Amino acid sequence: MESSGSEACPFCQIVSNHTDTGILLSDDELVCFRDTKPGATHHYLIIPRTHIATCKSLHRDHIPLVEQMEEMGRRILEKNQVCDFGDVRMEFHVPLFSSVPHLHLHALAPASEMNIRSQLRYGQRSHWFITVDQVLSQLKTNGRVK
Repeated sequence: MESSGSEACPFCQIVSNHTDTGILLSDDELVCFRDTKPGATHHYLIIPRTHIATCKSLHRDHIPLVEQMEEMGRRILEKNQVCDFGDVRMEFHVPLFSSVPHLHLHALAPASEMNIRSQLRYGQRSHWFITVDQVLSQLKTNGRVK
């Protein structure tokens, strides 16, 4: 994986416990916390402890990491009584549309209840995001994310 990040990266600060961000779930590889500007009733971010800039930095060896990120997203949603996974969005920012240059998975639910602004930003037609399934498909097919 890539370097351990920098002091300037806000998500590296969270991983290093240098903020008051409430960690909801964590393990040796990942950390999960609430998004500070939620786009849905349930909006969580799942980040790797190791600094990876964006989804375009991923390669075939990262497939297990992406799968673990998706699994943690499912766990935090289940922990918060989200049962309808057909009404969930799990996606990564596409570069140039990321406010924090540290890979992070958005887990949002219920997607059907997001307001118009959130639909434009996080919805199925958003150009700002790529779904977990799309990332995994590209990594498995091309060895990288286009």
